Amino acid sequence: MDRAASPVVGTVLLVGVVVALSVAAGAAVTATDRPTTTPPAASLALAVDATADRIAITHEGGEALAVSEIDLTVAVDGRPLAEQPPVPFFAARGFRSGPTGAFNVAGSTTLRVGEMASLRVAGTNNPEIVPGSRVTVTVATDQAVIAELETTARRESAVRPARQGW
Repeated sequence: MDRAASPVVGTVLLVGVVVALSVAAGAAVTATDRPTTTPPAASLALAVDATADRIAITHEGGEALAVSEIDLTVAVDGRPLAEQPPVPFFAARGFRSGPTGAFNVAGSTTLRVGEMASLRVAGTNNPEIVPGSRVTVTVATDQAVIAELETTARRESAVRPARQGW
């Protein structure tokens, strides 16, 4: 009886190993067949008006940006704002109502070359933007960072954008 059980156990083990290898190979093939999407390449410029608490981004070149697919992270002097802008939006905690351009849900959903979008930080959001503050805005998708922009906040309404291409 012991001799008859050995071939059956061996066969079951061999089938188990083949099934396990097939599953592993299938998982490897499936993982490599996924389409890879690259984030859009864009050249953006940042301007910050400390008097109006306005942050403006101008699209200067490259691919159009679908605003619903990007995240903005704003930091002042190295400290992230307590509330981050949920672009696009109209009214959001930590920001004054009515952003402009593609940051506004009622506007275009795409930021194209030559267009500007802006938002205004509310006085309840910290840290406060004052003249001389270093403001950093990171523009990213869920795949990668598109641009990291940095400029000094100015006390004028017609500030020149700081350029950075990626």
